[in-house]
Amino acid sequence: MCAEQIIVLHELPAIEKIVRDETWLEGERRGCWVDPHDPVVSENVCAIIMRLGAMMREQVQREHPELAA
Repeated sequence: MCAEQIIVLHELPAIEKIVRDETWLEGERRGCWVDPHDPVVSENVCAIIMRLGAMMREQVQREHPELAA
């Protein structure tokens, strides 16, 4: 497995939490249950990951220096 794949595996728990949080938040906004695959949730999750992705990757690389490219 290459370093990039290992980094993504380490990022998955944070991404899953972002999806859960955004699903809950959108449900609160609408006042009803929202599917995690809802287009609004997906768009919000993508925007967050685009903002935080580099920071998440750097954190994993600091915690696991053997993965630094």
